[in-house]
Amino acid sequence: MRVEIKPKPLTREAFEKFGEVIEKENMDSLVINRGYAEKFEVCNMDTNEENGNLCLHIYIGKKREFPLHIDMLEKHPFFSQTFLPRSKEPFYSVVALGGREPDLSTLEVFETNGEQGILLNKGTWHFSLLCIKDKEEFFVIDKVSTKQKGKNLVECIEHNIEDKEIYLIKE
Repeated sequence: MRVEIKPKPLTREAFEKFGEVIEKENMDSLVINRGYAEKFEVCNMDTNEENGNLCLHIYIGKKREFPLHIDMLEKHPFFSQTFLPRSKEPFYSVVALGGREPDLSTLEVFETNGEQGILLNKGTWHFSLLCIKDKEEFFVIDKVSTKQKGKNLVECIEHNIEDKEIYLIKE
């Protein structure tokens, strides 16, 4: 049976079970640098696991075609992940809750306004980067594992849902 999902606006309230919306609207700030800068604390990344360092990446996304088959979900079990758009273009985020496997009854898709970023909580199931336009750029902050005593941190777990026939419909 085919299931169609449609994006809804990204709001703090709607997204809070999956992570945080990164925007400065309606946030308190602190004036710093003798009044020449304003500082907003927009998110707190979870990096409390061992064997890794924070890393700032630049991703360049390719435009997707719709309807889009949501054929897999992934999660990062040991760290949160942050996406900050550089291109000022809206993008989609498909997310779900779950443990060892995603709970598809919690699957939701959000559309940013182009100014918003997202922080995915540690362990949040999500689809890969979903750009509406070609060559959208993002700053992505996450953890890069380092080996210690022969162990390597599992950075990403993928779960195949090809057989579920879930399609993202662009409005």
